[in-house]
Amino acid sequence: MSSQDLGRDTSKPAADAGMRKTGAAANDAFSRASDTVRDTAEKAKQAASDTASTVTDQVKKLLDRQIGKGANMAGQFASSARLAADDLDHQSPVMAGLVRTMANKIDDYADDLQDQTVEQLTRTASDFTRRQPALVFGLAAVAGFFVFRTIRSGQLMPSPPIQPPQSSEQPWHRVN
Repeated sequence: MSSQDLGRDTSKPAADAGMRKTGAAANDAFSRASDTVRDTAEKAKQAASDTASTVTDQVKKLLDRQIGKGANMAGQFASSARLAADDLDHQSPVMAGLVRTMANKIDDYADDLQDQTVEQLTRTASDFTRRQPALVFGLAAVAGFFVFRTIRSGQLMPSPPIQPPQSSEQPWHRVN
């Protein structure tokens, strides 16, 4: 062995190999962690989607039940209107006929409503709006007018302005 061989560092190739192994292990660990995070995010997204779907289905079922209840109430109203028409028969047969006609229309409407879902009602309303936009706009304007008038007339009357209490100490107060 020469003096040059003694001065040479033989541990450097071993250190380089160790660094390469450590770097490869770090890359492998990062890749696995990245895959785990990606899988977890995908599972969370799927869970959120499933939850939203479940909530949407439950809300639709609730609204469908409410539509059914509303149809039943409309049917009861029609029945009550028929009873009122029977009472009116003796005093005003023309009025009784009008009330019966109204009751029959309400009953037909309730029967049609009973068998529909929220989606069907929404589709029907949307189709009507496309066919009759002027009528829908006009009805919305009239409804807005009545709401505005109702809110405006419901406001309290303005109170009289507050005046400062008058006492004898004030210069503008006249004592007689």
